[in-house]
Parts: sequence; C-alpha cells; structure tokens
Amino acid sequence: MSKGIYERKRNQTLCFRATPEERVQIEARIRVSGLEKGDYYRQSLLNQRIEIVAGKYQSDRLAVELKWLRKQMTEVKCGEELMEILTYCRALLEELTNVIKDNP
Repeated sequence: MSKGIYERKRNQTLCFRATPEERVQIEARIRVSGLEKGDYYRQSLLNQRIEIVAGKYQSDRLAVELKWLRKQMTEVKCGEELMEILTYCRALLEELTNVIKDNP
C-alpha cells in the first residue's frame, strides 16, 4: 500500500519550462549520468555553485528576499506556519553564507 502524498519525505513538486531541444539535451544528460530523473535534478540544483554577479536585477532580487524575510520575522506566527517560515529563513541564510564564503 502506498503512502499518501503528504506522508512522503519528498512531497513537493517543482516544475520549469524548456524548449524541445533543451528537453532532449537534459534527458540525454540524465541517461548518461545513470541517475533517476529526480536524483539528477536534485543533485544538479543543490550542488551547483552560486555566484553573486554585481548587477541591479540580482541585487534587487536579493533585497526583495531580505525585505520579505524581515517582514516575516517581525510578524508573530504560530504552529506549522512558523515552522515553514523558519525553515525557509534557515535555507536562505545558509545559501547566503555559502555564497559569501565562495566569493571573498
């Protein structure tokens, strides 16, 4: 008997769009890697090095994320919603810390 979708460890779905040519290239890379699609996507995205490029668009996006983070931390939340926000904040701060370490 299979578990319900909310009981699974990985119960979130991520999607993105690609051209037919990009899809063929991505699927070829997955076949060559020998990994399952989900594992390939997770490893590719989570192990990718992030670099901060000095540009208005990127710095504006970072500013928006930090502003949202500050707003969420000042509003009092409770229960599951609080845990969700704290998990997001922790992940964002970990990534920012990694980026700062990698870009002295």
